[in-house]
Amino acid sequence: MDVALLRSLETAINARRPVATATVIDGPHIGAKLLVDEQGQSIGTLGGAALDAFAREHASNFLKSRDDIRAVRGEDLAPHTEFDTALFLFERIQAEARLVICGAGHVGAALATFAGISGFRVTLIDDRQEFLQAERFANQAIELMLATDWTEAVKRAIGNGKGVAVAVVTRGHNEDEQCMRAAIKTDPDYLGLIGSKRRTSIVINRLKEAGATEEQVKRIHAPIGLDIGAVTPEEVALAILAEIICVRRGGTGGFMSVTRRR
Repeated sequence: MDVALLRSLETAINARRPVATATVIDGPHIGAKLLVDEQGQSIGTLGGAALDAFAREHASNFLKSRDDIRAVRGEDLAPHTEFDTALFLFERIQAEARLVICGAGHVGAALATFAGISGFRVTLIDDRQEFLQAERFANQAIELMLATDWTEAVKRAIGNGKGVAVAVVTRGHNEDEQCMRAAIKTDPDYLGLIGSKRRTSIVINRLKEAGATEEQVKRIHAPIGLDIGAVTPEEVALAILAEIICVRRGGTGGFMSVTRRR
């Protein structure tokens, strides 16, 4: 792989910006590679300016989808060229998905465990040291963060918000509000708040009063989770993780059997 392309790829991953690579896997210039970011900027070439232009457009649309990989024939990129029969592979490359959980009670602890198993890099925050004991978690990769100040801890954990989901599952209104105020400013990929409709409405109204925009508020998932009839903390955690994955992958959250019956 070209050195400049490798450096650009490293920069994008470090900044948690998704990029797409287009690679010739069959036809002229096998192995040629083009890297395209979310703004449509590219590095590398597939063998021709016209083909690169079509590939950039396809890569941009590919990044807007939730696909991780897609094979495309040249005729679908640039019809009536020498690349008509060539085969191109588009791949999404991004940093691993992250989940920041505010609140290490029964739901938060279960969510951290399930998310870790599912491949997320997990940060679990609480202001109670006794809830952040490593022996509570079989997955030692879970980052345990003690919050002496919820606002600062949440901001530090989320970073720039790229590729980050945030689940606020604390024990009370005040903690919820502090976490939500900090999280909403980072514009994470997903932001959810646990609680009844009444409880979450109170927090959201306070966020509006504090200056949150309508667009920011609309993106909040509250009450958090898919409706699976969850009762136990573990079931609630599964419902939350299911919704996070659904949003990340572009799913519908419906029954798979429905599509078979249509």
